[in-house]
Amino acid sequence: MRSIGEVARASGLSVSALRFYDGAGVLVPAGVDPATGYRRYADEQVRAARLIAGLRRVGMPVAEIAAAVREFDEPHSVRRRLDDHRRRLEDGLADAKRELLRIHALLDLEEHLMTRLTLPGAALAATIDAVRFAASADPALPMLGAVLFDVTGDELTLVATDRFRMAVAGVAATVEGPPVRAVLPLDFLDSVRPRLTHGPVVLDLAPADVRVELPGGSAIDGKPFDIDFPDHRRLLGGLTDPARRVTIDTAALRSAVAAAPAATREHEGRPYEVTVLGLGPDGSVHPLPESEWASDADDHVAVNREFLLQALDAGNAGQLILELDGPIKPLAVRVPGDNSRFSILMPVRH
Repeated sequence: MRSIGEVARASGLSVSALRFYDGAGVLVPAGVDPATGYRRYADEQVRAARLIAGLRRVGMPVAEIAAAVREFDEPHSVRRRLDDHRRRLEDGLADAKRELLRIHALLDLEEHLMTRLTLPGAALAATIDAVRFAASADPALPMLGAVLFDVTGDELTLVATDRFRMAVAGVAATVEGPPVRAVLPLDFLDSVRPRLTHGPVVLDLAPADVRVELPGGSAIDGKPFDIDFPDHRRLLGGLTDPARRVTIDTAALRSAVAAAPAATREHEGRPYEVTVLGLGPDGSVHPLPESEWASDADDHVAVNREFLLQALDAGNAGQLILELDGPIKPLAVRVPGDNSRFSILMPVRH
């Protein structure tokens, strides 16, 4: 028989640990002196104590250690418990690595004043498509050859404008970091857009840098424009409620506009085609022939035909809502049931 001190030295367990495992019923001494209370262990219990010490060092729970001690004479059972515990450790390590990476990312956001958004790639692609057409292609206005990324709360809003029209689209995202506005060049967005898939993407926005992390681990880096983008909220806040809201069949109106004769006008030396939309007796919207144009009719609005076709295409819905407010107010094109997506076309002279 061995004393508790001898077993402690032979096994690597402390005396207090041996007392704990005795109280827990894991390793009960072979005998206890009734006069002194000293614990005495059999030689074979040293092997069990060494097993306990090893399992304790790898963090096995007490209940599992007790079961392993009971199965000590069945090595295959103990090995199965070791394999199960190893898998738990590996899973826990993977979780810990992910959490540490998340914490590092949060520290990076704080250190570099960065805002991180996570959202489905397909949702970001659809939002870009909803506004891309309205960005300026005029080399004299490079600051408008871009799209505004405006992050507020848990929503990302994209805005594009060329002064004659504006497109706005919002999408929900998981946001870490402060609100931010970043003006991203079209060439950067055009390089990102084809690579957006159904997997999640991570978008890091900072005043001087932008990064899009794509599924599979690849990333695209860019530089935002250091410019002031037009305040779309102020513009939209100045619009009054429209006089008329009309739900239209998108494909039907697009076909009618594309087929109808259009007059050519000129602005700053550049020709463009004009379409005038009017309301029929049944409340439907249709393009009017030039012989029926009236500049003072409150149910007519003239717009750039190419811009109108692009707005209808970007709406990407079977039905759209047109908001008409007479010949001198903007024409709004909205998606039914989605207040986050719409475009506005400025009227033109006809």
